[in-house]
Amino acid sequence: MVEYISKTYDRELATLADQLEAYPDQESIWSTPDGITNSAGTLALHMCGNLRHFLGMAVAGTEYVRDRPFEFAGTPVGTAELLQIIKSTRHEVAAALAKPQSARFDEPFPLPIGGVQLTVGQAIIHLLSHLAYHLGQVDYHRRLTLGDNTSVGALSIPRIV
Repeated sequence: MVEYISKTYDRELATLADQLEAYPDQESIWSTPDGITNSAGTLALHMCGNLRHFLGMAVAGTEYVRDRPFEFAGTPVGTAELLQIIKSTRHEVAAALAKPQSARFDEPFPLPIGGVQLTVGQAIIHLLSHLAYHLGQVDYHRRLTLGDNTSVGALSIPRIV
């Protein structure tokens, strides 16, 4: 089960990179049209910061230090740097899920999430659904800001089997 979950995380993060690469320029990644609070860039930083903190640092033991206020500051980060952050996140998530404790679903997760102590299983599923939720927002942001309904192939089953 953990292998399938790991592949699903990797697919979602690969799709995030595909989404960002589908924007024609950095400006559109960081745009916030009326009615939208967060840009795709902000959401990408937030998704990666969240996973690097809760899975990378807390489970894989990386030295990542989260800066949540920066994630939401709206400070533009170059597209190449965002893609590198996603790549690092993919590696850290894979390393975390390869740890034996990631398969111990009923044990306590190392850190509370949202002030709540979850089990490993609850945390892994919550973090994955959080990623998928915001990934959908990035897809909508791209389609709305560009007026482009082209898919980037999200939810590709071949990427997880």
